Amino acid sequence: MGHKVHPKIQRIPFIFPWDSRWFAKKEIYPLFLEQEIAIREFLYKKLKEAGIDAISIERTPKDLTVTILAAKPGVVIGRGGAGLEEVRKHIEKKILQFKTKVKLNIQPVNQPALSAAVVAQNAALDTEKRLPFRRVMKQILEKVMAAGAKGVKVSMAGRLNGVEIARREKLAAGKMSLITIRSNVDYGFAEAHTMFGKIGIKVWIYHGETFGRRDKFEKKAEESAKKVVHKTPLK
Repeated sequence: MGHKVHPKIQRIPFIFPWDSRWFAKKEIYPLFLEQEIAIREFLYKKLKEAGIDAISIERTPKDLTVTILAAKPGVVIGRGGAGLEEVRKHIEKKILQFKTKVKLNIQPVNQPALSAAVVAQNAALDTEKRLPFRRVMKQILEKVMAAGAKGVKVSMAGRLNGVEIARREKLAAGKMSLITIRSNVDYGFAEAHTMFGKIGIKVWIYHGETFGRRDKFEKKAEESAKKVVHKTPLK
């Protein structure tokens, strides 16, 4: 029998860090966990078209910082920052009930085609528009491999193209090493809500072997700092 393991969870001690960074006492922990799940569900639902790659939540006794990696930051920010303010007020008022101050940070995804989460969400949007599932899967393979990935695998399950019997279809290209712990594998999952029911979409993107930690949020911050330094004129 096969034992399916999430590609990221078994690599957290070696490559990937936790996206949730906070500590709590035993009696407060269930409340903090419930609030974090509610925040993530709200953001993924509210910012569905923004192409969210990852969400990081850092918490202190008085503040809560939410960092969002988005392929379309403009959709999150809105006109004049109105969208960002609306999201912040909802989290403070409805979820945290004014007990904690919220700070929001938006970071762009430089290569959306190499983000498994963004690719899966775009595939779900195309599927909801009634595009043939095989065309969607082939487009994913072409775009991801053209962007420089070493391998990609796509799986779609459900009533594909509206057939009576649900089934699972898979396509792959390049190399995909899921057993090696040092393999930098990005995994994304999304659901397409069609008139025939839900269609699950899974995407694996292989970036090769890596040594050391791979923190998406720290990497984006360093890239932003380098760009600012580069643009500063020399005296």
